[in-house]
Amino acid sequence: MTTSRPLRTAAPAALAAVHCAPVVHPLLPAPARRARPARDYDDFARGTVADITGTRPTLFRPPYGIISTAAHVATRRLELTPVLWTCWGEDWTARATPESVHRTVTADLDGGSTILLRDSDCTSAPGAWRSALGALPRILDTCTERGYEVGPLCDHG
Repeated sequence: MTTSRPLRTAAPAALAAVHCAPVVHPLLPAPARRARPARDYDDFARGTVADITGTRPTLFRPPYGIISTAAHVATRRLELTPVLWTCWGEDWTARATPESVHRTVTADLDGGSTILLRDSDCTSAPGAWRSALGALPRILDTCTERGYEVGPLCDHG
């Protein structure tokens, strides 16, 4: 995602993380799994994020929430911390709306939750990111109503 356009951050404290397979993902078809050695993916992802943001990534979100033994070993070698989510908005679909994203997120939202939302449509329906953006104010309001403190992932225990 970062190689096709520059990454813009909303604030100087914005967090950079890696979201790709540090080893080839087991759900990819066999030809794609053989396309490049795993170390190439590691170096490419981490180096690209660091080059663009000026910050070395420390977090890794495995695709589909699946982290194999090989991926876990790679994240340790790269000094990345795996991060999983506890609720998502299903915001990648063409039928997603701000209301449906809010409803889906808040159904599983609890104290200590990590919410997965997308800020790009490179792997989803065109324009689908707008549903996540539109849901954010209501999600934040719901967090406040429930007494949850919202903060950056790097501060999450």
